[in-house]
Amino acid sequence: MKFRSIARQAVGLVAGMGFGMFFATAQAQCVGENLIDALPASDRQTLLAAAHAQPNATGNLWQATRGNETLFLSGTFHLDDPRHDALMQRLLPYLAQSRTLLVEAGPKEEAELQQKLAKDPAAMMDMAGSGLQHMLSPEEWTQLTDALLQRGIPSTIAEKLRPWFVSMMLAIPPCALQLAAQGGGLDKRLIAAATERTIPVTALEPFDTALGLFDGLSADEQILMIRNALLVEQQSADFLATTADAFFAGESRLIWEFSRLIANQAPGATPEKTDADFAQTETALMVDRNIAWIPRIEAALQDGPAFAAFGALHLSGKDGVLALLTARGFAVTPLPDQ
Repeated sequence: MKFRSIARQAVGLVAGMGFGMFFATAQAQCVGENLIDALPASDRQTLLAAAHAQPNATGNLWQATRGNETLFLSGTFHLDDPRHDALMQRLLPYLAQSRTLLVEAGPKEEAELQQKLAKDPAAMMDMAGSGLQHMLSPEEWTQLTDALLQRGIPSTIAEKLRPWFVSMMLAIPPCALQLAAQGGGLDKRLIAAATERTIPVTALEPFDTALGLFDGLSADEQILMIRNALLVEQQSADFLATTADAFFAGESRLIWEFSRLIANQAPGATPEKTDADFAQTETALMVDRNIAWIPRIEAALQDGPAFAAFGALHLSGKDGVLALLTARGFAVTPLPDQ
């Protein structure tokens, strides 16, 4: 069934995503313009100032040391991009020094997730109807069903999808669906390199983490995520290009602030409400997971140097992985990734 195939791809991506809008690009399939570059200079400076106000805001490659413990960390994209070729050449020497590769979800976890969804699709669908159509205006519902149809999901299925799953599907532009199926992102490249070198691959979280990411969000908050995604649906390829450019420039935090800017343009939005919504989303998608990862990272370091690779938005912020490691007595240092 075409929908089931796409669903497996999308939920597999969720397991490895630090933020719903955070993905890589393949220029041969998705061609877009950089939306941040198109902003007035004053707006760009405002975004940069907000992003850089966060701890460890720039850079994708870091080292953390504590006594004789050494950890290498890399922010990642989860889909392919030709610019990953050069980045892998920078990462391989650090991987070669490591006894363990830590990733959000390894091959074992991805297989377990697919098996669970094949047996029980209720995690992403409510066959009795999720009520999604009644939570949106007629205009929004039409826009949503059109967007999902472009992703191979008919309107008869759309009403049964749970809101969190819909927001994740909208995070993958139609032009990138085939790329999502191929799964050639930086995480997969590192896993392949580790496997070739017989370096064990360990997951940072259980296989079903993706299915519970939104448990802390109310129905209204999940609907707001859908509405925010629909705001950029017509520019999805542009948003994708913008995100990719920010990542390869070491400015992933900038995308978070750009997303906040877009959310503030929604009808009825206020900066106070948007900030509260973003704080709640950041907690659910990143902070809670970051905190849960630290004991697993420390356990891996008992076997020697380790390499941790995960979505780049997990690195920065007062509750980012780097700040949490600092609080645990690690000294964190940026490494050149160019």
